[in-house]
Amino acid sequence: MPVELSIGKLGLAGRLAKTFLRSKLSPLIVGAAIAAGMLAIALTPREEEPQIVVPMVDVQVSDPGASPPEVEAQVTTPLERRLWGIPGVEYLYSVSRPGGALITVRFKVNEPLEPSLVKVRQELDAHPELLPSDAGKPLVRLLSIDDVPFLTLTLHGKDQDPGRLRALGDEVARQLAEVPGTATAQVIGGAPRMVRVVSDPARLRSLGLSVGDLLPALQSAQAQLPAGNLESGDRRVAVQADAYLTQASDLDKLIVASRNGRAIPLSEVATVVDGPDPEPSYAFFATRGGGFEPAVTLSLAKRAGQNATELASKVEAKLKTLEGGLIPSDVTATVTRNYGETAGDKNNELIEHLLIATLSVVALIGLAMGWRSAMVVGIAVPVTLALTLLLTYLFGYTLNRVTLFALIFSIGILVDDAIVVVENIHRHMHLPGPRKSFARTVVEAVDEVGNPTILATFAVIAAILPMAFVRGLMGPYMRPIPVGASLAMLFSLAIAFVLSPWAARLAFKKEAHLPEMDEEGLHPMDEAAAAPEPAQDDFHGDAAPEGRVARLYRRVMGALIADPKHRMAFFAGVAGLLVLAASLVGFGLVKVKMLPFDNKAELQVQVDLPAGSTREAALAQGQRLTKRLLDESSVKDVEVYAGAAAPFTFVGLVRHSFLRGADGQVDLHVNLVPKGDRSEQSHAFVSRLRPELEKLLTPGARMKLVEIPPGPPVLDTLVAEVYGPSQAARDGYAAKVLEAFHSVPGIVDVDSSLNPTGPQIRLTVDREKAQLHGVAPAGVVQTLSAAGQGMPLGTFPPAKGAEPLPMLLQLAPAQRSRLDQLLQLTVPGSKGSVPAGELVTVADGREGAEIFHKNLMPVSYVFGDLAGRIESPVYALMALNRELDALHAAGGPEVPRFGLAHPADTERLALKWDGEWHITLEVFRDLGLAFAAVLVLIYVLVVGWFEDFRIPLVILVPIPLSLIGILPAHALLGAFFTATSMIGFIAGAGIIVRNSIILVDFIELKLREGMALEAAVVEAGLVRFRPILLTAAAVIVSSLVMLADPIFQGLAISLMAGSIAGALLSIPAVPVLYYLVARGGRATQLQREANHPTQA
Repeated sequence: MPVELSIGKLGLAGRLAKTFLRSKLSPLIVGAAIAAGMLAIALTPREEEPQIVVPMVDVQVSDPGASPPEVEAQVTTPLERRLWGIPGVEYLYSVSRPGGALITVRFKVNEPLEPSLVKVRQELDAHPELLPSDAGKPLVRLLSIDDVPFLTLTLHGKDQDPGRLRALGDEVARQLAEVPGTATAQVIGGAPRMVRVVSDPARLRSLGLSVGDLLPALQSAQAQLPAGNLESGDRRVAVQADAYLTQASDLDKLIVASRNGRAIPLSEVATVVDGPDPEPSYAFFATRGGGFEPAVTLSLAKRAGQNATELASKVEAKLKTLEGGLIPSDVTATVTRNYGETAGDKNNELIEHLLIATLSVVALIGLAMGWRSAMVVGIAVPVTLALTLLLTYLFGYTLNRVTLFALIFSIGILVDDAIVVVENIHRHMHLPGPRKSFARTVVEAVDEVGNPTILATFAVIAAILPMAFVRGLMGPYMRPIPVGASLAMLFSLAIAFVLSPWAARLAFKKEAHLPEMDEEGLHPMDEAAAAPEPAQDDFHGDAAPEGRVARLYRRVMGALIADPKHRMAFFAGVAGLLVLAASLVGFGLVKVKMLPFDNKAELQVQVDLPAGSTREAALAQGQRLTKRLLDESSVKDVEVYAGAAAPFTFVGLVRHSFLRGADGQVDLHVNLVPKGDRSEQSHAFVSRLRPELEKLLTPGARMKLVEIPPGPPVLDTLVAEVYGPSQAARDGYAAKVLEAFHSVPGIVDVDSSLNPTGPQIRLTVDREKAQLHGVAPAGVVQTLSAAGQGMPLGTFPPAKGAEPLPMLLQLAPAQRSRLDQLLQLTVPGSKGSVPAGELVTVADGREGAEIFHKNLMPVSYVFGDLAGRIESPVYALMALNRELDALHAAGGPEVPRFGLAHPADTERLALKWDGEWHITLEVFRDLGLAFAAVLVLIYVLVVGWFEDFRIPLVILVPIPLSLIGILPAHALLGAFFTATSMIGFIAGAGIIVRNSIILVDFIELKLREGMALEAAVVEAGLVRFRPILLTAAAVIVSSLVMLADPIFQGLAISLMAGSIAGALLSIPAVPVLYYLVARGGRATQLQREANHPTQA
């Protein structure tokens, strides 16, 4: 039954406390909440990083034989203009290259995936006239974070045949793809099986045939169509016309021509080969002491919303059943990436940290206030976290490092509600005066702090929640922090009024020596002598004897209130400390960066050899680098890929690393030993090894060491986009920017879109000669193309259950690699066969350079990464700007530079800084706007509560004081001031405001009781001293576990150092500021309301 108390009018907090103090529902709520939280932990999908929904749609169009300028004019520009008008599109990137174009449509963050794809398809289908007749049909592909392989499996063995490995990999991939929850399974490396028709130029010439004569017969060899139905009476039979060949050897009998009345089978002029590709992509698995073993890698992607940890376990279990059976004993299956395992390990580690933080806070309360108070807090915090986890699951969030850190971060804040309530109950139990029943004591204590606690809690939420509206890629990445913390604050408020009084009744009723209650809830006044002795401590609270700290505080406050000179000295000292703290940024002692480097167990090395290099040269380069990497004890294994791209990461998805694999490109996927088994973090390892690896590069080669970024991926850390009226103007200025990149220390892995192209031999048909010989020019081109690079002939029916086999017409490798052999090919004409060499002119040249566009405007790029002493783009760009300023001073062009905005046109040269710098500007701009919104919201809330325009200023003024602790702490620890540091500062502002509100409310409560202003401001500081310090201590203790995480270290530093500075400085500052503001009349007005409680 609810408690029946004859107490004056209660506020919301008092009524809730009164209702649930002895309710049988209270323990049920505790049990249900804990059970719901445990269920949420079990059901919520686990991932290492939060999901970022940014639809990207690739549109790939082939235009065989067209040069980049022709592709730009005929394909890229018409399509771009149509796609740019699609609603929701934020960026449009394109590259026009020889033979085709790639256009990437990037939609705004949180645009729905499938509808975005549909929009692009509909626009392309509605305008087929935009493409030239010889262009291929656009290939459209939706890209999302779920396309990133969450698990890769490498099959390798000594002296294994690439064809055998590829066939085995294809079958293993097919079986693993059957595991529910997997989306795609791709095989990388090895020699895939194919059917090749290798023509014999000599035999063709002897029969007066050309390669082109084989195409009609081969292209029509495979056909299958429905032929209607046969009906007889009441029966109907379907008819199928089938011209499929059942095996590759059947092609030998295919009639390709006739001469002198004799049919010529394919076997007379070509050899049919059913087997592995003779020019495979290379993949090797290497370990220290194990050498290089031929390999293939299976990369598996998962469906959206799947639990990566559970799915990885199911796939590994399926793999176990294949080992020793389908996978023979001489082939080893090694898991070379498992994001499910890393996600599970990270989640388990963070859940452990969550428990440590919770227990640490409870232990802190126990040391400061006794085990009974700790018991109350020990019930409130787990229930709050459990309910927050439940709503996190219901809102569709996953369990990842950000959502769990949001809970850890919120512990120090949400515990404050319970601390305020339990501390006030404890204080009321030891007040002098008439004895009251314990139930009434609890209800009155809760009611006294109820309204200011509600206001203070909403002030903290107002400080945190605006951060949920940060735009760009960082928005959804960090959104779980403000959302999760705000939910936790709401739950903690409700629990402080509903469950904490009930828990206090269980914990304190024996200590209080008060009766549970009587009919009226009161005992006779003359029993006051039986009241318990006041608690002895160092803090003064109403009637508690003053200890050393209280006496010191009273002396200090007395001097500040009584003597204007002391006040001026105090505020001048605080202002001086604030200026000194801020100067740390100006002097470079505190560096600003969006996010610090993470400590991951994998990285990639990407090398581009000079244009014209072969696949074998790329492989040799990759193996040299691998040998050096394996000298490091931190390296577990390396996978080498030449002619194929390594399994891509999230940053690889954005950079389109999956399109690598051209001749002259090699990728290394490097796995490090677990971070607990190595002495240096991954970024330090990369920075140390980079110079060593650069020494091993082929002259002219370009290398990038690609780490997994700590937050949303970008095209590169430093990106310079050069816009201008012509390709020559853009490339000319981009070359100057490239020189500036090379000249600034610390900028590494420099690359650009200006790279020289490879050599090219151009065979141009002489139309006049071709007409004289009765040869169609297109026939010459087709013959040379089919012989030189091969002509796809469709697919060949596979064995049961396997994939269709590609079929290709080509020359033998030795013949098609020599120009003289190609020129000896004959082309049929009206006067007989003619060698192709007589119909073409041969000219040496260079391949056409790629042409890039961004948002319809032509652009040239310069890229770079950072390594060394200063690894923040802020300072690198300052140095680059100085270099470009010097260029202009020396007579170079004056080129405007842009940060967030894009140039309006390309009429003149312009430079836009992009990459991590763009996100840094975007994030700190939005966090600054969020902070401004915080100040406005808190001001409005406090004005509404206190009905005064000046009192909110007293409450807001102390907010910057936390910087006095935050910035020096970053400097002492050598940590970057990051986006998470800014989040910690804003959240700390909420804590300071909360403390200030409770201080001011207590002052006004005492004024309404008739206390003098000077005494009231001192009394408020004395009474609230302990709970304010306890809250600061709770924030510090709960944040300790975050210090070890590279990304959230800044958040922990801001919370810990800001809490200390804010608490120590606001306790004297707020009462003194209130004294200065209120002495002009508000204090007198409130004193006239004596005997009217704030609840009224």
